[in-house]
Amino acid sequence: MHEPDAAWRTRFPDLFSETYVAYAGCRTSFTTAAAPDPLVSRLHVVAVTPGGHVVVCRSDQDHRFLPGGTREPGETLLALARRELLEEAGAELVGDLRHVGSHVADSDRPAPYRPHLPHPQAHWSWAVADVRLAGAPTNPDDGETVVEVLTLPPHEATDYLEVHDPVHAAIVRLAGAMGLLAA
Repeated sequence: MHEPDAAWRTRFPDLFSETYVAYAGCRTSFTTAAAPDPLVSRLHVVAVTPGGHVVVCRSDQDHRFLPGGTREPGETLLALARRELLEEAGAELVGDLRHVGSHVADSDRPAPYRPHLPHPQAHWSWAVADVRLAGAPTNPDDGETVVEVLTLPPHEATDYLEVHDPVHAAIVRLAGAMGLLAA
């Protein structure tokens, strides 16, 4: 276990508990250790506006989430963040990514989700980044259809996300506790 994880585990036991994710066919564990770049297959961003609010999205299926998604072939993490922020939140990245942590996903499937992704182990990473809202989400055909983008104070963002995805809510709480949400 990454040494700082022991302290965070006591404050965020649900986030750090090992979990089986049936839709992905993998067992996950969480760490705040830096993710090896070649193993990152997904990235979600706690996007922070100049006023210190967190950007949250809602899909046409009423799923509430932080913007992010799956890495494309040859895509850098910065390019992945830029693309997903624009597609799902209509937001532009205005700074660097600040690492929060990763779910280390160990797959029990014979092949990766997509051929270019790492397998059998991958990292589903989480970061904080400063953004500027630039317009409506671009909603590409191969992604979710985002019908609402909100900017909420961090505590309201966690309440909003908790309704559908306690993990996304816990990531916002952890980022706040780590001092990563300060504007």
